[in-house]
Amino acid sequence: MEDKTLKQKVVVIGAGIIGTSVAYFLSKKNVNIVLVDAKDIASGTSGACDKAIMLQSKKWGPALELAIQSATLYKDLEQELQQDLEYRQGGGLILIDNEQDLKVLQQTVEKQNSIGLNVKILTGDEVRKKNPYLSEKIIAASWCEEDAEINPMLTAFAFAKAAHKNKAILRLNCEVLDLVTENNRILGVQTTHGKIYADSVVICSGVWTNQILKTVQLEVPIIPRKGIILVTEKLPKIIDCNILSGSYIVSKLQKEQNSIPYGIGLAISQTKSGTLLIGGSREFVGFDESIKTKIIRDIAKQAIHAFPCLDNIHLIRSFAGFRPYTPDNMPILGEIPSVQGLYIAAGHEGDGVALAPITGKLMSELITNQKIEFDLSPFSIERFLESTIS
Repeated sequence: MEDKTLKQKVVVIGAGIIGTSVAYFLSKKNVNIVLVDAKDIASGTSGACDKAIMLQSKKWGPALELAIQSATLYKDLEQELQQDLEYRQGGGLILIDNEQDLKVLQQTVEKQNSIGLNVKILTGDEVRKKNPYLSEKIIAASWCEEDAEINPMLTAFAFAKAAHKNKAILRLNCEVLDLVTENNRILGVQTTHGKIYADSVVICSGVWTNQILKTVQLEVPIIPRKGIILVTEKLPKIIDCNILSGSYIVSKLQKEQNSIPYGIGLAISQTKSGTLLIGGSREFVGFDESIKTKIIRDIAKQAIHAFPCLDNIHLIRSFAGFRPYTPDNMPILGEIPSVQGLYIAAGHEGDGVALAPITGKLMSELITNQKIEFDLSPFSIERFLESTIS
């Protein structure tokens, strides 16, 4: 059978971990790819986040099912891309320090196990056998062996390098100014370096998605949710898996954060070099990049509450990142019905790292009209259509 994808040309907007993944998986199908970014690879959210591929932090249902498939793809990604991505399947813990959160966690774990994720509850003593540095205040934790970690910046660069090897064209420092359409059909994009014509365009712009969509009078409910991460001095090995607190999961899912100021909860991991990445906070403050001293102190207190040994270590810096939040905490994936050939893969919030490979794979299959063995309807823009598209 003749391969009709050979002549297809696709512009991918956004060179974060989602956009580079989409570009890579499309490039494997002999599609002519142009990857465009206003700045550089991983210069936005993907360069200002942690490294967790957490499954047990996902709500049971389509999002968790998607994450499980993505985690499977990650296992062979280093070999496939021929790059060191600092991938490690070391498991993950969600720490509990009160009985109320423990009851909620027990219900969550039961539902996660029902759809095939292997999660179990550990007692405080059992979790301290895994990590003796943990505080006596931790009364329980959930443990998932399938949780893993990866360096998101290395991964985005590796995706882009592999796509380029497959003849994809990279246009960096090239801002998209307008979507070029005719009769409700995408024709390409207008950039600061001229027009790029294409059969399809995929918007992978995260928190900047609406800046692109407004050129065709569209809007989606993706807004920036700021998070702060602290970086410590290099330390001996203290943490060998991803660790979250129960309060961090609550703050992730809350629409109203009055009960948890600044949405603060613990998310901590240790890098290959020995530094700790300690988060985090979740705020709706637009694109305000400022960092309040109080937030730094409150995040540090959360870390010390779980790991008393961190009381006297040095922080070397802090940074803010903007997560693309949606009201139901799930990304928007698929074609935009009102503009033929225009696709969107955005709104992953803090799950962009975990969902990057499966997002690229599914979007590449969708755009090239191949059979997709996953129901994308829960992620369709149509769930927001009535309230967001004018």
